Amino acid sequence: MFIQTESTPNPATLKFLPGQDVLGRGTADFTDADTAATSPLARALFRVEGVTGVFLGSDFITVTKAEGIDWAHLKPAILGAIMEHYQSGAPVMEGETESGHASQTGPDAEIVDQIKELLDTRVRPAVAQDGGDITFHGFDRGVVYLHMKGACAGCPSSTLTLKMGIENLLRHYIPEVTEVRPVTA
Repeated sequence: MFIQTESTPNPATLKFLPGQDVLGRGTADFTDADTAATSPLARALFRVEGVTGVFLGSDFITVTKAEGIDWAHLKPAILGAIMEHYQSGAPVMEGETESGHASQTGPDAEIVDQIKELLDTRVRPAVAQDGGDITFHGFDRGVVYLHMKGACAGCPSSTLTLKMGIENLLRHYIPEVTEVRPVTA
């Protein structure tokens, strides 16, 4: 098994490509070892000292490290944990993966559907290339609330991505959108 690695815009995060499906569909975001109970792969990665976050995408694994730890020391252990997991034959997940967007009904349902459609077709594929995901959290009085995951969470350029990229895109296509704000889990 050959696992490729790619840097992300977030220096604390690396993207690992095992050359096969990870989740296939959906995503799973684990912010600490306690949240990784449903994923044997995430549990294995959190056993590597210095790993502080694991994000699973369709065909990639994004790992976030603690501050002050060098990738040169951490990367071999992460590669070993990924390889060992796939060789074991254990499932990546023991439950359902996240469907993605939060649901919202009411008078703004049509606007929310448009926002989700733009996120799915224009935004999420681009941020997946960088090892992350951005999902809809809510819409209230013109403000779109988005949840940033994987490499996007804590990325130094995330504010620029939200304001200059996503906010401009949504405002262009949906005049009711006035602003985009991040939410934390």
